[in-house]
Amino acid sequence: MMAWAHGMYGYGPPMGWGLLGWLYPLFLVGLLVLGAYLVARALAPKRQDRALEILKERYAKGEIDKETFERMKRDLA
Repeated sequence: MMAWAHGMYGYGPPMGWGLLGWLYPLFLVGLLVLGAYLVARALAPKRQDRALEILKERYAKGEIDKETFERMKRDLA
């Protein structure tokens, strides 16, 4: 680990960076975590959209009447 932190063998930040030499790998890990979070968030279904779809399905099946549908739809907005 020390060899990597001091930039030996051409890997990692150059020697003489001091504290920045230790922050560099943390920065890279932070970027990876942020990227994974953003991808997961983009791929996750929107909760409110799913709730509205369920509400529309219940109305289409006749489980709820028009007034209930409109009231619940307003509540979701």
